[in-house]
Amino acid sequence: MAREKKAFPLRLDAEIHRAVERWAEDEFRSVNGHIEYLLREALRKAGRLPSGNRRAQLTDSDSASDNAEQP
Repeated sequence: MAREKKAFPLRLDAEIHRAVERWAEDEFRSVNGHIEYLLREALRKAGRLPSGNRRAQLTDSDSASDNAEQP
């Protein structure tokens, strides 16, 4: 089942847009896809992503490695 997407205008500072554009290129994503990825990751790390979100459940194993102590 396809997830519904909410379209809305987003105004960004030109410098921020250029930085996100370069980062998205490095990750082989569109700017829109990369912004969505960054928001999803920030929500997941803050514990604000709804638990019913399948994608969040798939990436929960990442949070254990994110919180692991570095040597």
